[in-house]
Amino acid sequence: MPEFARWMGGMKGIEARSLVSMRIRRLQVGLVGDVRDVGEGVFELRINSGPGYRVYGTRSDGSSVTLLCGGDKGSQARDVARAKRMVRALRGGRSTL
Repeated sequence: MPEFARWMGGMKGIEARSLVSMRIRRLQVGLVGDVRDVGEGVFELRINSGPGYRVYGTRSDGSSVTLLCGGDKGSQARDVARAKRMVRALRGGRSTL
């Protein structure tokens, strides 16, 4: 999603981008780690370093994941709400993907 790429591109410093990239790579190889369901088909990957980065995504079928947006602990409530709106838009108003 363009929103996620924009967020990653706007991160300050290579260390922050590296932390998030490593977390995504771990997810790609099946190492789920610290993740929680935040409702409406959205999950939150937690990165317990720095300001507490968060990556929000959804499963688009049995094995594919769509990364929606990102943020940190300080913007968590807004980011969760935005990710849920994005999932609803992806689904076209349907309750499941």
